[in-house]
Amino acid sequence: MDVRVKKAVLAKIQETISSTDEISKIQQVLLRRIPVTSLDDFVFGIAIGRIYNSFHYQTRRALKRNATKEEFAEFLDILAKRADGVKKAIKQQQQQQQQ
Repeated sequence: MDVRVKKAVLAKIQETISSTDEISKIQQVLLRRIPVTSLDDFVFGIAIGRIYNSFHYQTRRALKRNATKEEFAEFLDILAKRADGVKKAIKQQQQQQQQ
């Protein structure tokens, strides 16, 4: 994966972990309109979507092309390694809101 794209993806993961309040706001608005069976999965999906969008956008912006299969595989590897941190940050935000 190109260094610029990797740097942007890692920054977006950290931003997602650091600013779960935005995800929480999205959750609050959408839950009024969309029936959800698993709140945890729903919120995690929003977070992963934001990170994937950053990967896709940065690849297009920096490299002027779509990601290769190898670059996408590397993205998935990075995502898999950081997914627990994202989930943990979301869970902490949800617990703070309940207090």
